[in-house]
Amino acid sequence: MRNYPEITVAPPGPRAREIVARDAAHVSTSNGKQYPLVVARGLGAMIEDVDGNRYLDFMAGIAVVTAGHSHPRVVAAVKRAVESFQHICGSDFYFESFAELAGRLCRLAPGDAPRRVAFGNSGTEAVEAALKLARHHTGRPRFLAFTGAFHGRTMGALSLSASKAKHRRGFAPLLPDVTHVPYAYCYRCPYGLEHPSCDLHCVDVIEEQHFAHELPPEEVAAVFVEPILGEGGYVPPPPDYHRRLKALCEKYGILYVADEVQTGTGRTGRFFASEGYGVEPDIVTLAKGLASGLPIGATIARADLMTWPPGSHGSTFGGNPLACAAALATIELLEQGLMARAKDLGAVLLAGLRALQERHRLIGDVRGRGLMIGVELVRELETKEPAAQEAERVVRRSFEKGLLLLTCGESVVRFAPPLVIEREDVERALSILDEVLTEVEADGRRA
Repeated sequence: MRNYPEITVAPPGPRAREIVARDAAHVSTSNGKQYPLVVARGLGAMIEDVDGNRYLDFMAGIAVVTAGHSHPRVVAAVKRAVESFQHICGSDFYFESFAELAGRLCRLAPGDAPRRVAFGNSGTEAVEAALKLARHHTGRPRFLAFTGAFHGRTMGALSLSASKAKHRRGFAPLLPDVTHVPYAYCYRCPYGLEHPSCDLHCVDVIEEQHFAHELPPEEVAAVFVEPILGEGGYVPPPPDYHRRLKALCEKYGILYVADEVQTGTGRTGRFFASEGYGVEPDIVTLAKGLASGLPIGATIARADLMTWPPGSHGSTFGGNPLACAAALATIELLEQGLMARAKDLGAVLLAGLRALQERHRLIGDVRGRGLMIGVELVRELETKEPAAQEAERVVRRSFEKGLLLLTCGESVVRFAPPLVIEREDVERALSILDEVLTEVEADGRRA
């Protein structure tokens, strides 16, 4: 019997308020918190706050805690590592788990071509490495990315990102020669078309308009694309979208870079979401869930691309022993059942959310793969007017009732739980969401 969710003190409780106040006094104002959750401990899909409230976690630290909080096999692996040695720079020296993890990722990467890996500390660093590698290998200066995409907040990764204006405001000039085009967001097609009758106009327009008039394709080093749009709204594109985009890249000698920072490590039911779309990326970036909460990023490229000379790229802490140990334990857990669980319980959650869609006028669209699912809220089904404030209220009230969620896009509630959840967790989350949606819709009628 689950002992969560259970709210005994209305959050934030007295201990939480004290810590929130200290945080507010000393932490950078750039850190925008979602709601006043102050964590004391976590286990599996449960988080307990400092006042003793227990929550059902359906955000997993933004798709990070793949194997759940404090999985005993991950904890044991990290303990063994820290008892052996805490650090030796993998860019300058050797240790076994560094080489073992690199080999595992090379074998897991889509396609049969030999691969090589560069390690960093985060998704942003993995993207920066991919940017540098693409320029170094091709000798080309330009890049293509997508409206709604999020690739990170360092200057190069930020230049590729186009999720929210606040991420970029005040930081110009960014990296030059990055062109953004619309993603295949079928629920809100920017061209007013419908799939499949559109014949993927959103891909054809890249060649017919951008390459023809403003972006010389022979100067484009790489296309950076998320297999499923993440921060932009958890938007899976049509099944044939990535194959068409990859074919366009191959036509002009452009590298296809799949940003799998949020979609990778089993979240969609496959190790890489790219596999589900039938494409073999030239370069893949990984981070977030790779080490179940420890900081690591990986840039995986075809071996014939990753030929830059020693010293041209590296990282002091990238692929540190603790993160490598956690990543290897996480991969084993994924292969031994967590990926299959993501696929199976993702189908249950998706079906349950679509059943709620039939009962709640706020839900405009439900979409996703595996345990990466977005519920887009709208004020009117016909106009699809985004219900941004309502989405924020849904997330906040869910927190107050013991369910942890986050928003993304303009008015999307995202579901990205740890892959260790049980069916009982799914049913409880659906029950809480049903209750919250009823309350928020009633508020709207009274307004």
